[in-house]
Amino acid sequence: MRQIVLDTETTGLDPAQGHRIIEIGAVEIVDRRCTGNNFHVYLNPERPCDPEAVRVHGLTDDFLADKPLFAEQVEAFLAYLGDAELIIHNAPFDLGFLKAELQRLGRPALQNPVFDSLTEARRRFPGQKNDLNTLCRRFFVDNSQRSLHGALLDCELLAEVYLAMTGGQVDIGLQENSPTSVAEQRSAPRPTLRPQGKLRVITASAEEEAAHAAYLAEMGNALWPQ
Repeated sequence: MRQIVLDTETTGLDPAQGHRIIEIGAVEIVDRRCTGNNFHVYLNPERPCDPEAVRVHGLTDDFLADKPLFAEQVEAFLAYLGDAELIIHNAPFDLGFLKAELQRLGRPALQNPVFDSLTEARRRFPGQKNDLNTLCRRFFVDNSQRSLHGALLDCELLAEVYLAMTGGQVDIGLQENSPTSVAEQRSAPRPTLRPQGKLRVITASAEEEAAHAAYLAEMGNALWPQ
């Protein structure tokens, strides 16, 4: 089964107001393992970023000025997605921006099946915070490098969160001997320790039993002799 964890960064909050996508990140999962076949691109939005958005993702107009247009990357992006299921945190936001970008090019909206991890988190943890940082802490995913939002980094974190939330398998290594994550280590069954050989039984000597009886007598109100 092929799945794609998808995230975007944008110039603002509303595509209806002309805001555009400036970064796309995607992480491929096949049979519940991240393959390393990722997709990542920065885009020139042909408009300024809102200051509030820059404070979130740190992508300035100067940085984006020489980046390709969405129209120049759309074929590679759609070919990468194929018909895979999309895993998105707060899917209506990203899908709304992608729909607007595709409409500008006269293309239909994406038809891929979608798993919204925010909807699933709210179902599992009603009344609690379910943003990505909170889910990382809840599932023991290391997000210490996430000082700003970034599409590819957020996809990598969400991939671990998704695998932990839906089944406990969070090994994102590309080799069989890759290290497991903290979450997998916590969920792994503990080995049963069995004694080797015969157990040595140590009993109290007569002198020790007598000393113990004398001690209880001195206490006066001990319940053990009863």
